[in-house]
Amino acid sequence: VIDLIRKRKPRPHKPLAVMMTEHQLDQHVVVNKDARVLLENEVHPIVLLEKKQGSTLSALIAPQLNEVGVMQPYSPLHHLLLQEFDGPLVATSANISGEPVLTDNTEVVQRLKNIADAYLHHNRAIQRPADDAVYRVIHGKPRVLRLGRGRAPLELTLPRNVSTPMLAVGGHMKNTIALAWENRVVVSPHIGEMDTLRSQKVFQQVIDDLQKLYRVKPQVIVCDAHPQYFTTQYAEELTTHNPELELQKVFHHHAHASCLPAEFTEAKRWLVFTWDGTGYGADKTIWGGEALLGEAGNWQRVASMRPFYLPGGDKAAREPWRSAAALCWETHTNYQPAIMDLDIAQFAWESKVHCPQSTSAGRMFDAAAALLGMLDKTSFEGQAPMWLEALAEEGQAEGLSLEMDRDDKGVWRTDWQWLVEVLMDSSESRQNRARCFHETMALTLLHQAIQIREEHGFFAVGLSGGVFQNKLLTNTVVSLLSRHDFQVYMPLEIPVNDGGLCIGQIVEAQAARQEKAQETTEEVLLEGSES
Repeated sequence: VIDLIRKRKPRPHKPLAVMMTEHQLDQHVVVNKDARVLLENEVHPIVLLEKKQGSTLSALIAPQLNEVGVMQPYSPLHHLLLQEFDGPLVATSANISGEPVLTDNTEVVQRLKNIADAYLHHNRAIQRPADDAVYRVIHGKPRVLRLGRGRAPLELTLPRNVSTPMLAVGGHMKNTIALAWENRVVVSPHIGEMDTLRSQKVFQQVIDDLQKLYRVKPQVIVCDAHPQYFTTQYAEELTTHNPELELQKVFHHHAHASCLPAEFTEAKRWLVFTWDGTGYGADKTIWGGEALLGEAGNWQRVASMRPFYLPGGDKAAREPWRSAAALCWETHTNYQPAIMDLDIAQFAWESKVHCPQSTSAGRMFDAAAALLGMLDKTSFEGQAPMWLEALAEEGQAEGLSLEMDRDDKGVWRTDWQWLVEVLMDSSESRQNRARCFHETMALTLLHQAIQIREEHGFFAVGLSGGVFQNKLLTNTVVSLLSRHDFQVYMPLEIPVNDGGLCIGQIVEAQAARQEKAQETTEEVLLEGSES
């Protein structure tokens, strides 16, 4: 039956959530105190839990992974279904994969006719879509990975008042939007990827709903600096047709960094590691492995990875072989996957045609999975690093100390070349090579932090970006940093992935506006004193 669901949806590999009773939990998954509190919370979110040895749950629920997304029943209907079936049930959204859930009865029947065999409708209309919230316990604390039913709209108090009402439209992946006024900010439920018309319609609906619900009309629209994001183009068009609205753009990783001061006001000076897949950088290259020093509105890039050119650009996100090839070609290492487009991609790479330069830590995780022979192409976002983490949990290996040098702009760059050689060393088990990769990336972060502290003095360390959804990596990073007397912070209420970008955009935009206003005031005072 699970195989049939996957074929119909289609969803060949992406994990499916499982709903089960409290008694069934103890049979199938490892539930610690923190996870149990989450599961029994009135929200009843999906919680990622380690599968027990001897569990009879099908391997098809979460292929190649050691964890399963588990939730408890939160409606009378769920209780009745579980009671009648007397076993765990796969509970998946009524949607086309990648889109927001469907809410209209007629549309459900039309669009899901090739997926579902039967429908249970209600005579009350659903006003707006809401996915289930998703959590993972990382370094002893529950971290939200997706804001959803029961947890959003999420209202937080801003570290500083906004000078005028703002709407932040988030990023392109895992989209959420934020509405801010005075010292309040409200973050929407998860909307999803902005590639489909359905997602774009829900995006507009959520924007309209929040404004009506809170009776706030924004005067400033904040968006990502990436010119090709749907959300950026939406913001540009909106402000073009409404001259009374002001447009403010924020760089992707500056927004990631500014998520930390949004939640933790006690720290005044930060070193934030913003590791993710891709983000448009201040130098117009693709960032993703950055260390940013400073505070909201005033970030300085102080460390990064050795850059490489990604053949195919955005295609690399779903085709890990491209990232693997990029690292190998950059280091003159032989790599011959059975890929039809390999010669074309190599020619493009050599010509630097459609090969943007990148420092992405996320693409390095993709490359590691491909170099270990795990997969060349993926069927869902994040599949390669998720499979790599699960493999690494079975390994035993120490990390490597990689070389680090300054570039001509004073940024410390870590050279990953030695790591490529280790990943391709078939004399060592794949599990141990995967573990070595994780340990090495954690040591890289530590060494960068130590070097920057020696030069710039003390700061709080923040972790932000989708790479830090990786529990093995993050637990190792926090332990290493703590042993070297660093105070470490990671978002709790805000998703560490792109689902938290919108609130970072608000905090960064307001800080930049205050900085600009202060500079203007100082210039006026200076001109006055000179006259």
